Amino acid sequence: MANVVVIGTQWGDEGKGKIVDLLTERADCVVRFQGGNNAGHTLVVNGKKFVFHLIPSGILHSGKMCLIGNGVVLDPAILLQEIDRLNACGVPITSSNLMISRHAHVIMPYHRALDLARENRKGTVKIGTTGRGIGPCYEDKVCRTGIRIHDLFDAKALREKLERSLEEKNFMLQNFFAEKPLDPAAIQEEYLVYGEKLAPFAGDVSSYLHHVCGKARNILFEGAQGTHLDIDHGTYPYVTSSNTVAGNACCGTGIGPTKIDKVLGIVKAYTTRVGGGPFPTELLDETGERIRSVGGEFGATTGRPRRCGWLDMVVLKTSARLNGLAGLVITKLDVLTGIPKLKIAVAYQCGQERLHEVPPELNALEACEPICEEFPGWEEDLRQIRKFEDLPKNTQRYLRAVEEMSGIPLSIVSVGPGRDETILLRHPYDE
Repeated sequence: MANVVVIGTQWGDEGKGKIVDLLTERADCVVRFQGGNNAGHTLVVNGKKFVFHLIPSGILHSGKMCLIGNGVVLDPAILLQEIDRLNACGVPITSSNLMISRHAHVIMPYHRALDLARENRKGTVKIGTTGRGIGPCYEDKVCRTGIRIHDLFDAKALREKLERSLEEKNFMLQNFFAEKPLDPAAIQEEYLVYGEKLAPFAGDVSSYLHHVCGKARNILFEGAQGTHLDIDHGTYPYVTSSNTVAGNACCGTGIGPTKIDKVLGIVKAYTTRVGGGPFPTELLDETGERIRSVGGEFGATTGRPRRCGWLDMVVLKTSARLNGLAGLVITKLDVLTGIPKLKIAVAYQCGQERLHEVPPELNALEACEPICEEFPGWEEDLRQIRKFEDLPKNTQRYLRAVEEMSGIPLSIVSVGPGRDETILLRHPYDE
C-alpha cells in the first residue's frame, strides 16, 4: 500500500493529467484536493483528447473511485457538463466511480460576477484570473459565509444564505462596480436543480479515504495548478486562491499527514506560465514562440497563449523543498527536439547578489536575471523511445543534469502526449 501525491512544481500546466492517468492503473482511488475549474488537465488516450476541469483524470479507468475533496471549490454547472460529456463519450459516471465531498464549497453566480468586475477594474495591472469565481468563493469560505454542497439539498437553508450573501454582494456590484444586481430567487431555483442532480454523488470523502487506508489500498492525490501559484508560497499576488503544495492534500481531503507516503513532482522540460507575474527565464523571441507552437502551449481552460521559457532550477529546487519531493516526472521532453542549444537557469543575479532561492519580494524577483548553463540539443524523434538508454546522448545528458541539479531522482519521463509515450524509470507504487 502507498499513498502518493502528484504535484506541479512550476506555475501549473506541467502535464499532471497524463501522469495521474498513468498512475491510476495502480491506484484504487484518485482524489482532487484543491482549486476549481480554473485548472484544466489534458490527456490523449488512443488518439482521443480529453480535457478535465474538476473530475480527476483517473476517471478514464474503469473500476476506480474518483473523489472531489472538501478543498475544491465547485461550479455545479461545469461539473454536470463534464459528467454529461464523459457519458456521451462512453465513460459512464455514476456514484460508484465519483464522490463529491458534502463539505466542498460551491461557486455561485455572484462569485463569477465579482471576479470579472474586479479584474476589469485593475486595468493594466491584471492578475490574470480566469474569471471563474474561484477567488471570491474561497473568500466566502474564509469569511464563513460560503455555501457548501450539502446546502443545495436544503431549500430553506440555501435561501437564507443567499439572501445574507447577496445583501453585501449586490451592494458591491451596484455601488462599486456599477454592475447589475443578482436575484436570490432565481439563483435558488437554479442551484436546487443542481443539488438534485448532484445528490447521488455527495458523500463523506474523509471517511471513505480512512476506510480505504484501513484496507491497505493505493490512493493517488491529484493537485491542480503548480507550487509557485500557491497562495502562501507562490509569486504573490500573481497566484491562485488555494494552497497548491503537497501539504494541502491532507487539509483538502480530510486525511492525516501520516497517511502520505511520497510526493511526486511534475516538471515540464521547459517552463511556462499564464497571466501576469514575474518570469525570469521567459523567452520573448523565436525560440519561445517555437516552444509555444510545438508544445501547444495554450490554456486548457481559457485558450490563452502561455508564456514560455527555459527550465528554471531555482523554481524547481524551491518546489522540491516546499513539497518534500521523492521523485521527478519530466514532461513534454519531445517539444525541445530540434532546438540546437538548450539552457537551464541555475541561479538568479539580483543586483550584486546571486540567489539560489525564489525571493518573496515581487520587485526583487522582477529584477532577477537568470544565470544559465548551456546544453547541446538533439534532432532525433523521441516519441517512439521507451527506454532511457535508447534516448540520444544529449537528451540523457540534459535529463541527468536536471536530476543532479535538483537532487531529486527521476521517476518518469514523458516523450509525447499519448499514454504509452512514456519512459518509466521508477514506479512510485513499487518503491
